[in-house]
Amino acid sequence: MDIEIPYSAELKRKAVHLSSLWMVAFTLLMPRYFSCGRWIACAVFAGLLLLTLVSEHSYARKGKYLGRLYGIIFGKMLRKEVTPDMWVVSGGAPVLAAALMVNLIFPAPVAAVSLTVMLIGDTAAALIGRKFGRHKAPNGKSWEGVAAFVFCGYGALALVSFLAGTAGIFYLAGIPAVLLAAAAELFEKQLHLDDNFTIPMCVGLVITAALFL
Repeated sequence: MDIEIPYSAELKRKAVHLSSLWMVAFTLLMPRYFSCGRWIACAVFAGLLLLTLVSEHSYARKGKYLGRLYGIIFGKMLRKEVTPDMWVVSGGAPVLAAALMVNLIFPAPVAAVSLTVMLIGDTAAALIGRKFGRHKAPNGKSWEGVAAFVFCGYGALALVSFLAGTAGIFYLAGIPAVLLAAAAELFEKQLHLDDNFTIPMCVGLVITAALFL
């Protein structure tokens, strides 16, 4: 069952979310400096995903060591009540799964901007939506949060596209890509998929389609 966490805990949660921006730099730089850099990135994300799943499972099972450490660091940030039969209890695993998938499927610049939109857009939507949300949107969210996602997500996409030296099509395709990603975040419950996973996939698919046109 989802639980309402304090705004202070939400701030900590999103600080952890933003700390994952290292994955954007890692995604861009590894192929640039290593011939097999893409596969190194995939291996790192796969290993971290496995570690996260094991840690969360241990926490749900009240493990003495790994589970206890996980609880100390992340316990107060969780949005779901933990039961012994649960496996994934946070958004960390979908973030790492998304990082793995976009690196497997898309070129490095596309993968990087896809992760950026998820990390920046989702953070802006949560923090601004909770603090300033006045106009209700579907699924208990706010239109202020949706707007924050779109503007901040596109701004972040444009910045990373510029830093990566991508083609101009990234800026044009970024508009429908971010709008589709915002819809995926807004209708997460109906999709039955974590938005940390669907957002990067939406962005990556739209930009890749634009590159082929």
